[in-house]
Amino acid sequence: MIAILRRSTACGCVIVALTVSAFTQSSPIASPESVGMSSERLGRLTRVLDEYARTKQVAGTVTLVRRAGRIVYFQAAGMRDIEKGVPMTTDTIFRIASQTKAITSVGVMMLVEDGRLLLTDPVAKHLPAFATTTVRATGSGETLNAVAARRPITIRDLLTHTAGVSYGGEPELQERYAAAGLTQWYFADKTRPIAALVDTIATLPFEAQPGERFVYGYSTDILGALIEKVSGMPLDRYVASRILDPLKMTDTHFFLPASKASRLAAVYSRTANTPVQRAPETTKALLGGGLGQGQYADGPRAAFSGGAGLLSTASDYARFLQMMLNKGELDGVRLLSPKTVELMTVNHIGTLYTTPGRGFGLGFETVDDLGRSGRYGSEGEFSWGGAYFSRYWVDPQEQLVVVFMTQLIPNGGSDLQEKLRVLVTQAIAGPPQGERMTTTAALPRPK
Repeated sequence: MIAILRRSTACGCVIVALTVSAFTQSSPIASPESVGMSSERLGRLTRVLDEYARTKQVAGTVTLVRRAGRIVYFQAAGMRDIEKGVPMTTDTIFRIASQTKAITSVGVMMLVEDGRLLLTDPVAKHLPAFATTTVRATGSGETLNAVAARRPITIRDLLTHTAGVSYGGEPELQERYAAAGLTQWYFADKTRPIAALVDTIATLPFEAQPGERFVYGYSTDILGALIEKVSGMPLDRYVASRILDPLKMTDTHFFLPASKASRLAAVYSRTANTPVQRAPETTKALLGGGLGQGQYADGPRAAFSGGAGLLSTASDYARFLQMMLNKGELDGVRLLSPKTVELMTVNHIGTLYTTPGRGFGLGFETVDDLGRSGRYGSEGEFSWGGAYFSRYWVDPQEQLVVVFMTQLIPNGGSDLQEKLRVLVTQAIAGPPQGERMTTTAALPRPK
């Protein structure tokens, strides 16, 4: 079944949105009922997404839901570019920021499986700049006092964000990091390669001692430099050859090819109770972090950020997540062993992750106790998101993959992601059983 919807966009024009894309050309399209979901209840999700776009609480979104390996919902809402009058389409390309971390983490685990790394390896074994690291003690700025780290940082520390490495945004560290040219989480505007930037990070005081706290920061960028050193390949080539190409993620890039520039979503910002506003066309930083419209298309293309550098589509990213749900395999191509995926998607850090009912594995947030987590989902779910207000989750119990893409930073405290979670989950009507749909190779690409 192909869902064809006529909807009024934020600009008042009417478009026809097909819930198909290049992703579906090699994947079955299923009626929601064939995999235990409700078409009527998924319609509630459509109404909410359209309403948020119509009222300019968000410019536009793309949402993909896959159950039992089959797409049951794939729709665009609102506008890709409000000012230019361009509607959102399902093949739109988004800056996915920290959703990059999951892909880099998989890249590291592939090197572990190759016998090139151990999770217990000190990072300094491969990146000598980390042989001696320091942690802030007292003071700030020029008067900041640092002490030696009590033990070496390991690869597992970086994967679990317990290395103590932040983004340098703490008041005590800001001045020191800014002086070193490190002021945000993105590297798209940098002219030095990632290896040189990571060597600089190693010289700065960190926020906490290794293994003592969950601290979100440059850890996965350090892993990107580690991949380059161990593999002998630039990070973009490694990721493409080992992950993106095998998974046929043809629209995922560190920097946008010129031929795809027209498909890149515009970035918007929003404060509480105000409509979205277009981010600057210049390269200056936004209020909530991130760049204006240009750097990922027009920047120096020098630093490949393993922590926040990729652009992708909802359909590409869903292929990556389906590989993880399939325990490391997709369409006959195996990237990881099932035991590696199992290790990556369980809680490694106990109560160091302070959100009730949840934990953190090797690159993913996990759900350990559904009741304590207090939100819709299942125990065993793994997830994360990006600074531009994108989000994904994988629910192995329900055989569910959900990808939500938009470009909104800051997001003004929007509740849309939590409503998305409720509206997807309430559409589950039973186990994923029923008829299998035929493939749809002849279906057109979205307009």
